[in-house]
Amino acid sequence: MPRAPTGQPALGELDAKTAARLVGASSDIALVLDDQGTIVEVMSQNAELGSRGTQSWLGRPWVQTVTTESRQKVEALLRDAQSAADATARWRQVNHPVQDGDDLPLLYSAVRLSDHPDRHAKGCIVAFGRDLRAMVALQRRLVDAQQTMERDYWRFREAETRYRHLFETSSEAVLIVDGLTQKVLEANPVARTLCTGTRAKLVGATLSTLFDAGHAERLQNLLAAARSVGRQDPIRARLASGNEVTVSASVFRQDEAAFVLVRLAPVRNEPAGVKPGLRGRAAQAAQAAQAAHGAHGAHGAHGDGPVDEAMLRAFMQSSPDGLVFSDPAGKVIAANRAFLSLAQLSAEEQARGQALDRWVGRTGIELGVLITNLRQRGTVGLFITSMRGEYGGNTEVEISAAVLNAGGHTMMAFALRDIERRLKPDTPTGALAMPRSVSELTELVGRTPLKDIVSETTDLIEQLCIETALEMTHDNRASAALLLGLSRQSLYVKLRRYGLGSLGNDEEG
Repeated sequence: MPRAPTGQPALGELDAKTAARLVGASSDIALVLDDQGTIVEVMSQNAELGSRGTQSWLGRPWVQTVTTESRQKVEALLRDAQSAADATARWRQVNHPVQDGDDLPLLYSAVRLSDHPDRHAKGCIVAFGRDLRAMVALQRRLVDAQQTMERDYWRFREAETRYRHLFETSSEAVLIVDGLTQKVLEANPVARTLCTGTRAKLVGATLSTLFDAGHAERLQNLLAAARSVGRQDPIRARLASGNEVTVSASVFRQDEAAFVLVRLAPVRNEPAGVKPGLRGRAAQAAQAAQAAHGAHGAHGAHGDGPVDEAMLRAFMQSSPDGLVFSDPAGKVIAANRAFLSLAQLSAEEQARGQALDRWVGRTGIELGVLITNLRQRGTVGLFITSMRGEYGGNTEVEISAAVLNAGGHTMMAFALRDIERRLKPDTPTGALAMPRSVSELTELVGRTPLKDIVSETTDLIEQLCIETALEMTHDNRASAALLLGLSRQSLYVKLRRYGLGSLGNDEEG
């Protein structure tokens, strides 16, 4: 392929019309500016851009056609173009205000043309612009999709927690069996006791091995009937342990796979003269008596057992988790060494009498949300937040708390666990950290009146949304305002309120 001689431009000398066509074809919009930065010509191949009022920019300084937060970027583009004509042009996102719609986001790169010997003025500057509206729309869809996924994730976690609680506390022996291999996938504590096996022994075992060999055919007929009609009447069978049980089975499907829910009920020989209906009430009475006896035994152990106050205090001080006790107002009464280390304090006296929210919580109201929830429920677990040290340290912690009532006095006990090592290693340094306490806020629904939730959490949720929008838009304030449905001035007010950045220190687009 022939090449142009050294020192001569490969494109040769272009006339004005050809140069204009080249500029228009290389970008969505191009601005021709004089050496003072005033727009003298607007070239656009996109008719839709022309309908957004771009021709009204003619004769105006470029810096006056953009939004407030983009002016520094325009000045930087002009400065780079004028000072380094041969340097590689940088691209920056700039937003133009539009009266009857959203801001117009464009990605610009400015190049200064060489000075012409026949002209008195310096060479003009050409700003090449790329339309970013499709990218902004895609970012908005991505934010919506992530929010939807987040809501679905927490609904799934809540459903899984309810299932696990019911499964583990059920008074009926339950087995979850793979419909294809007939291997046991899950067994609740009652089933493990009835089959005289541990979780490791039962999970993975074939269902037929749990029963007497003489009942294997009846069991297979039950499973086959359950697979064909979905549910089958219970049968009697003998377990390998010798216990005689009634077996019922029902089939459910998940992810195109079939699973069998097998329920086992012990068969008891009723004494003569005892009506069947009395057995349930007798069992309930026995369970209540056992629970009362257990509670009484627990109180006795507390008073007379080997665990005394000295051992509890020793455990408190040597615990790897931060332990702190406070009064109902949140003032620290006592704290262990692990808490002092998280708070970057040298002595317990520095913490006593101080408000706990001095160190705990990302915002001033986050600990208040925790304490409000604690007063209403008595206990709170897995509340994830951050802890601030006296010397600027910041540690992600997981809090479990309980209200203690003893001797007519009420106090609150908090256990703080350092979970920094659980964080994803690929989290980019300097990225905005999303406050994960949103999971705790969703737990308030159904337990606390709506007006109380709103009054306690409005500021936290608002800050969370703003931080997420800034993260998704790489700290572009105009795009973040667009995602949040706010005007730029409203967003600036909220940024100042939460201390999320200076308006004069915008990131480059």
